[in-house]
Amino acid sequence: MLQLAGAGAAALMALSACSSSSDDSAKSNKSDSSSASPKLSGEVTVFAAASLKESFTALGKEFEKDNPGTKVSFNFGGSDTLAASITSGAPADVFAAASPKTMAIVTDKKDAVGTPATFVRNQLEIATLPGNPDKVASLKDLTKSGLKVVLCDKTVPCGAAAQKALDASSLKLTPVSYEEDVKSALNKVVLKEADAAVVYKTDVKAAGGKVEGVEFPESAKAINDYPITLLKNAQHAEGAKAFIALVQSAEGQKVLSEAGFLKP
Repeated sequence: MLQLAGAGAAALMALSACSSSSDDSAKSNKSDSSSASPKLSGEVTVFAAASLKESFTALGKEFEKDNPGTKVSFNFGGSDTLAASITSGAPADVFAAASPKTMAIVTDKKDAVGTPATFVRNQLEIATLPGNPDKVASLKDLTKSGLKVVLCDKTVPCGAAAQKALDASSLKLTPVSYEEDVKSALNKVVLKEADAAVVYKTDVKAAGGKVEGVEFPESAKAINDYPITLLKNAQHAEGAKAFIALVQSAEGQKVLSEAGFLKP
């Protein structure tokens, strides 16, 4: 009888230990599940400066690959136009501008969440026809008579930076046209509708052999900071935060650096 009683007690203890272990395991699993990051899904809409087109498109594909079920849609253009669209109610989750001044259009209207963070910087460069047939070697050379030069509109960051560089050199330049964004200005040279354009180094690099780049020292006085922010009316805030995190990550910074952007 003593042996039976002992066996029964042992069985009860084993059963209790099993139950306790099971409960602990269930609690642990529940805890792990609740602390895990929620799976991202849906479409993240990003409004970004035209000069970010190549690098952001690449990062968008990487984001979708890392987060199955998500999609990143881009609206690239002049930062001032994009900012005006956002303040007018255009649906967007993220805004990446090519200057603090254009970002201020959005923050002044309280349409951004928190303080925008500078994630890269960009410097100007002269884009000429392949082979540089007009022998453009400086910013001053752009003032030569008969040379067809294109600039970004002064309300666009690349245009404002170009004007700042010209003012610093006391140079006056009358372009054949002012373009709505940096890609439009560059395209004038690519299509041989202009002899030169003042654009960003990143755009010259992205164009490959379609243009030739000419550096000029005055560009160091007109470097643009690029801020990025989550927007107040974001429909997919979690996805937007994750995309911004990717842009700011070592991986994102590598892609941007390889495109020719400067570190913030």
